[in-house]
Order: sequence, then C-alpha cells, then structure tokens
Amino acid sequence: MRNFAVIRLAALALLAASATAAFAASADDFKTALAKAEAANKAAAALKNQWTTTANVLKAAQAAAAAGKYDEAVKDAQQAEALAKASIAQAREQAAIWKWAVIR
Repeated sequence: MRNFAVIRLAALALLAASATAAFAASADDFKTALAKAEAANKAAAALKNQWTTTANVLKAAQAAAAAGKYDEAVKDAQQAEALAKASIAQAREQAAIWKWAVIR
C-alpha cells in the first residue's frame, strides 16, 4: 500500500514536471532547472537512494542543452528533479516502515 503511494507521488511529480509553460526556454532557464535537479539528486545520494533513471534523464538534459534544445533540456531537468524528489520520498518512507517487516 505504501509503495503504491510512492509510485503515485512519482507519477504526479513527473506529470507536474512535464506540464511546463509554453515559452521558449533559454540557457539561463536550463541552468536554473539543472541546479535544482542536481541539488535534489545530491540529497537523494545523501540518503543512499539515487535512482538510475534520474542520472539518465540528467544526462539527456545536458545533451539537449549542448545541442541548443533548451525547451527539451529544461523539461528533462525538471523531470530529473521530480524523480530525485520521488526517490527521497521513497527513502524516507522505507526508513520508517522497514520495522513493520521484522518478524517478532
């Protein structure tokens, strides 16, 4: 039941990240989005719960920015941030509920 909540949170976060405003993103927009994504990913690393998909999406964002596709790069960076935040939520949840699985 709790895992379903984490999955639902991740899906909502991805949906929110993909619902960006209709504007042409700039390099500064990308740098801001990337900084937020990397900060969230660093927080996930501190909890020892980084998702491999987050790293892949960050690489895709950087590749899109290098190609000058800033709209795509910002979207990918926002998705990476959402994934990192979902991994943080999962780590916190699992840290609290692992005790329920222990046989007494």
